[in-house]
Amino acid sequence: MDPELRLVSGPRPVPTERRPTHGRRISIVAPAYNETDCVEELARRLSGIFSELPNYEFEVFLIENGSDDDTVDKLTAITTADPRFTVLQMSKTFGCDNGMSAGMAYATGDACIIMTADLQDPPELIPTFVTLWEQGYDNVFGIVDRRHGTGPIRRFNSQLYYWTLAKLSDDSVPRNVSDFRLIDRAVYGAANAMPERNRFLRNLIAWTGFRSVGVVYERPERFAGTTKTETFKLIRTAVNSLLSSSRVLLNLIPLFGLFLSASALIGIVVLGANFVINGVPFPGFGTLLCVQLLTFGIVTFFLGILAQYVGLIYDEVQGRPNFIVRRVIRDGRPVLDMPTPPPPNALI
Repeated sequence: MDPELRLVSGPRPVPTERRPTHGRRISIVAPAYNETDCVEELARRLSGIFSELPNYEFEVFLIENGSDDDTVDKLTAITTADPRFTVLQMSKTFGCDNGMSAGMAYATGDACIIMTADLQDPPELIPTFVTLWEQGYDNVFGIVDRRHGTGPIRRFNSQLYYWTLAKLSDDSVPRNVSDFRLIDRAVYGAANAMPERNRFLRNLIAWTGFRSVGVVYERPERFAGTTKTETFKLIRTAVNSLLSSSRVLLNLIPLFGLFLSASALIGIVVLGANFVINGVPFPGFGTLLCVQLLTFGIVTFFLGILAQYVGLIYDEVQGRPNFIVRRVIRDGRPVLDMPTPPPPNALI
């Protein structure tokens, strides 16, 4: 059955000029953190996809993101068996989005495919992505219709997150969008040029405004192993992505302050009139105390929002790189040459 497509290009027309299919290179970027049970199967399935697309040249960047198992050894063996695979070994764990950014910095293809190494992003969708790219779309992304292997709480949290993100980011990021995507060289070049330290690639790519289309698919369970995402890290990533994608919360603070001030002014007028008419003071000091505590709690909450934004500003001012590449591994051994000049926000 053909996959369902969702056009999200806005008012621009569907592309009519097809891209050439011969002599083109496609880069693939796949971060891997403690994925020793998955990377060999990933390489095998990718090799099968390459055979289905003989008109294209492929290069694969496997991002070893600070694993503490033997992932790097298996990745090195993969590069020995197939020269199309290259390993970028990070100096430590820099997170999924920064790992993807590292691969995009090295990519030299006419297009770049971003995916995860746990095979929840099925490589079998790559030919569909490539076909849509050939038709003229610049950003072909996956939309998760159903998540296998996740509980109801995780699914509810995902729905709540995307709903909140849509409300705060003016719907620039489609609902249930995945990092799994194919982006044209112009798109990943624009993303590489953005110097943000708290990177949320889904929003950065959506912000560029290139012609986009979504491919709906069911996300399978992990091929092997368990998820490496801890709950608190997931919450922190969600909060940072929301704050870095929108200033809506900042805009709400003065509006709410204006609302409280207007309410207080009305209250003063009402209490003053009551005193003049009835000649008695306002009863209920316990209620007044509760209102004051509520007000202080709201003020403290908004100060917390401001503190989060200040923290993001602090990260930007520090100017630290988003990732540090410890070494590049090709053909089973480290190499010294760099495929691309390093971007300004990375150390290679």
